[in-house]
Amino acid sequence: MRYFIDVEFNGFGGPLISLGIAPEDPKAAPFYEAVPCEEPDPWVAEHVMPVLQTQPISRSELVNKLAAYLSADAAPEFVADWPEDIVHLASLMMTGPGWRMPSPTIRFDLLDLPIFDDESLSETPHNSLSDARALRDYVLKQEEPLPGLHAADATKS
Repeated sequence: MRYFIDVEFNGFGGPLISLGIAPEDPKAAPFYEAVPCEEPDPWVAEHVMPVLQTQPISRSELVNKLAAYLSADAAPEFVADWPEDIVHLASLMMTGPGWRMPSPTIRFDLLDLPIFDDESLSETPHNSLSDARALRDYVLKQEEPLPGLHAADATKS
């Protein structure tokens, strides 16, 4: 299954604050967790921290919950619109020197979406789960066939 991801982090290149995962199937359970952010950047303090909507947990708890969440999917595919989202998710999979989170084969897709604006499309901007849902909804809408075009017609050149 595809999972649309968004993360919040403490300033450009800064540490992870929260991870939101919105499955392609809107009926499937989402994933949303945060870790403590002791000294938020001023922008982060103003825009991200007030909309966390969850109690931060330790990084090891987040890794364990993420592993459990992904355990039922043999081939998850993560979709992001920003490289740092993938970096933070992948770094959660490293649990120690030479060790990684047990997981199946994982695929990452980085989409170039120049007109996607999560701030205007997200129900709660800068909340990573809300932003991941906005990304999912936007991408799925873009993948819909044009009205009046049958699926078979869409594949013809």
